[in-house]
Amino acid sequence: MGEEEVVEGWLEGAESAKSMLSRIMREQPLSLVLPPPLDRVPLRLGNVVEIVGPSPSSKTHLLIQAAVSCILPKEWNGVNYGGLGNLVMFFDLDCRFEILRLSQALKHRIMEANGTRANPNWEQGDADAFNCNQKKGPHIECDRELFSSCMRRFLYVRCYDSLEFLSTLKTLHYQLQKERETHGVDVHFLMIDSIGAFYWIDRASTSVAIKGNNRKCHSLQTVSESIIKEIRKLLLVHPMLVLATKAANLGERNSQKWSSENSSDMRTVGNGPKKLPYREYMPSIWQSFVTHRVLVRASDEDSKHHNSPIYLSQWLLPSLSVSDMFIITDAGVSTL
Repeated sequence: MGEEEVVEGWLEGAESAKSMLSRIMREQPLSLVLPPPLDRVPLRLGNVVEIVGPSPSSKTHLLIQAAVSCILPKEWNGVNYGGLGNLVMFFDLDCRFEILRLSQALKHRIMEANGTRANPNWEQGDADAFNCNQKKGPHIECDRELFSSCMRRFLYVRCYDSLEFLSTLKTLHYQLQKERETHGVDVHFLMIDSIGAFYWIDRASTSVAIKGNNRKCHSLQTVSESIIKEIRKLLLVHPMLVLATKAANLGERNSQKWSSENSSDMRTVGNGPKKLPYREYMPSIWQSFVTHRVLVRASDEDSKHHNSPIYLSQWLLPSLSVSDMFIITDAGVSTL
């Protein structure tokens, strides 16, 4: 039965109780496995979470850790991995994503669940890297099969401009159907790395076209509206959690420049006497589309007891008074 027939049957009241329960249990998992600090606020399929912060502030790292939790199975050959066992659709809009980082994070999670330490020879293809018991045996092929199965659940798309991103979204419904038939599972996480990557290019192109009286130009607002429309249509048929990163400048050095901008776009973030100015530059249609927003940034505290930098996170939507400190290592995200 196709998706349109399912929807029509539901509208006409022809859906049986059995099929309804099956659909709800398939589309609405009991919980979404997310790394800190994304686990502080309850999230469900259909939410749109914006991870905003300066560069670097671990935004892509958080996406990678969330992707690993999604593509890992809940259990494999008697070993509990605690994942969702579903697909991830990853849009790389700033063209800086490194698949090796995902591969390393996935391998560390597999080895951690197997009760072994990470092998430094993974990247060199050591045959014992996937051996759960550090000795040759059937577990080698077992772990390699698990790793390959997880990597196949990670669907990667790279876009170079807004129109390419929009055209990909328009055909994504059919691709998701095909992936569902191939893997037997759905896409639960739709990730967009650097949602504002094309903003300034589109804005400049629109200004030049207006001066040149080019009627064929697609305005920034029109493109943004079309992108949001396509994502909304996808979420109706394929319930997913949308995780989008967005770069933002924080600091008083920009406050003089921002004073001439629209005051409605000006915000301050941070607790205590030190508050940082933060200007929202994305179109209003995107701002209203976002249901949750978390700010991440590097901490000023010295990480004497840690080999990794310390980051701070603060939920802006919903607004929470507490903030979290965390570090990111190859083994995952750890709160302090």
